[in-house]
Amino acid sequence: MDKYPIEYAMLGLLMKTKLQLRPDLLLLISLLLTILLTPVLDQGWGRLMLGAVTFIPVIISIVRVSQTKGWLWPSVLLALGNAIFSVAGITFRSRALTGIRWGFLAAFFALTAVGLFSYLRNSRFVGQAQLHTAVNIYLLLGLLWATLYLAIDAFYPGSIQVGSHAADRQTEFLYFSLVTLSTTGYGDVVPLTGEVRILAALEGVTGVLYIAITVALLVGRFRQELADSPNLTDLNSR
Repeated sequence: MDKYPIEYAMLGLLMKTKLQLRPDLLLLISLLLTILLTPVLDQGWGRLMLGAVTFIPVIISIVRVSQTKGWLWPSVLLALGNAIFSVAGITFRSRALTGIRWGFLAAFFALTAVGLFSYLRNSRFVGQAQLHTAVNIYLLLGLLWATLYLAIDAFYPGSIQVGSHAADRQTEFLYFSLVTLSTTGYGDVVPLTGEVRILAALEGVTGVLYIAITVALLVGRFRQELADSPNLTDLNSR
């Protein structure tokens, strides 16, 4: 007699998973497009289009974190601050305003990554939405550190060097962030100041710890899901 309530619960859980899957997948696609289009658009008038492209994952991130109570308004305020200082930095040609803009965007990416990790940690099962979320967090960490480097460079130009020249393009900071996060470290981009060196070291540590913690978390959830499923438990015992 308990069969139908269990089936209804499973159906409701499946429908909820499908509803959550779409924003996670859209966020993943938008983050990948932003990363791939950055070197293409990071020159001349293309930078205006790059700003619009970068704003797409911001909007989708707000939609995604709004599904968790208490995360909507902080993300909206940070996104609004980024938009205001973006316009101000372009209008007045001020490096300080540009640096504040990158600071707001870094705070937004940090808030989004924390919110998504909280969702991932509290998930009771492992599905496509959770896997998409895990990848999204990793990409957001790369963008987070890239915007931190951009903010520091706006206030202290020449903090990061590419070859014999100071880094001056968004592409170079994003590239440096991603290779540092993945601990690849080709050595073609070098942090010069102590603050940026420590920041880069922290990014490398964060990348390693995130992969280790996330894999352990997902594997633990999957094993718990197998243990809680009576059908799968019966099959494994035969």
